[in-house]
Amino acid sequence: MSRIAITNVAIFDGSGMEPFQGEVLIDGARIAQVARTPEQVSREGARLIDGRGRFLMPGMTEAHTHFSWNDQPTLAAIQFMPPEEHILWCVRVAKRYLEMGWTSAIGAAAAKPRLDVVLRNAINAGECPGPRYLAGSQEITTIGALGDNSLPHMPFDELSFGSVCCGPEEIRRSARTFIKYGVDHLKINLSGEYIAGLPAEMSPFAEDEIAMLASEAKRYGKRVAAHARSSESVKQCVRHGIEMIYHASFADEEALDMLEANKDRHFVAPGIGWLIRTAFNASEYGITPAIAEQMGYKRELEIASESLRKMHKRGIRILPGGDYGFAWMPHGTNANDLQYFVDYIGMTPTEALVSATGLGGHIMQRPDELGMLRAGYLADLVMVDGDPLKDLSLLVDPDRIVLVMKDGQVCKDTRPGGRSDAAAVQTTEDLREAVAH
Repeated sequence: MSRIAITNVAIFDGSGMEPFQGEVLIDGARIAQVARTPEQVSREGARLIDGRGRFLMPGMTEAHTHFSWNDQPTLAAIQFMPPEEHILWCVRVAKRYLEMGWTSAIGAAAAKPRLDVVLRNAINAGECPGPRYLAGSQEITTIGALGDNSLPHMPFDELSFGSVCCGPEEIRRSARTFIKYGVDHLKINLSGEYIAGLPAEMSPFAEDEIAMLASEAKRYGKRVAAHARSSESVKQCVRHGIEMIYHASFADEEALDMLEANKDRHFVAPGIGWLIRTAFNASEYGITPAIAEQMGYKRELEIASESLRKMHKRGIRILPGGDYGFAWMPHGTNANDLQYFVDYIGMTPTEALVSATGLGGHIMQRPDELGMLRAGYLADLVMVDGDPLKDLSLLVDPDRIVLVMKDGQVCKDTRPGGRSDAAAVQTTEDLREAVAH
């Protein structure tokens, strides 16, 4: 097994403690030693990597990932990509995430039934590079709700973004179908979404329908994630044990109390970047700030910021990620969430970085081996040229992410004298273009 000693680095271990100068020894897939200067790790039989004072941190976890969103301006444009091209897109995007330091990711819904499963399996088999990935289903929705794209004169589910269900038995069939395909968790759309022409505060599902999904998931040992912007949808998540709550913008005091009472059971990935970028950065695609305000996004951003500040103060777990892969927030720019957490939620830079690292191990269900830079943990590491705690925007710059390791394997190394990889260089060029937009 290969041994790598990384020396002369500032170590952020994912716990929230202050970074310290030190060294790390990697033996195979795991971290074998972490030493504080002047102590040293064992160098016997190890390849040496001199960090030259750079910042070393655990790999990040994206908690609300849509690899199949194809950087387009509409849901329809995403769905209408043919499946053959679509899986190739997913493969390319997964590599982009890994090279930006996202070594783990939670699938928040696939545009087609098996895209997430096929991609996860290919990554696990070593057929393509990408984060360790938990695959989601398509969005389970109901008639007229978010994800139902069928037209009155063409009422075919095949045209819809989600799996359209009505009543508990259709929910059961949809859940079992996705479980048959091999998903790690199910996704349900419990609220509306303005860009789909639906009020974000609507809650279209009946309790017996949600209960059916929750019971089927439990029967097969699967988790559930929910698109839940409305206050009632957040409460439904708590009542039915839906672990991963996406958005939670309009959570009222009752919903906050329920979340706080069950904060060890739930994760919130608010996708606040979607609200910010749609409100202020989508003019090129026809959504000016005035139009975004008319749609409701400015109001939602203001309310969500207040709700999320309250969640943060109550100790509810908030993680980065959400809806990157639209034209005005392309894949690879996901780390913008960390600065948004500081600006809109009131986190410190350290807390924001912990949300992407230490908490990531928990949502990945591997808190004892992911998200921390400690002996015994898997060697998912990111080396940054500069200090993200002083400037979180460094994590959006592909040139500053100089070394990425997953399971002890070097996936990206752009340090002077590091591994040359033409494919990595091409991906970096793609990322520079994405960041520019």
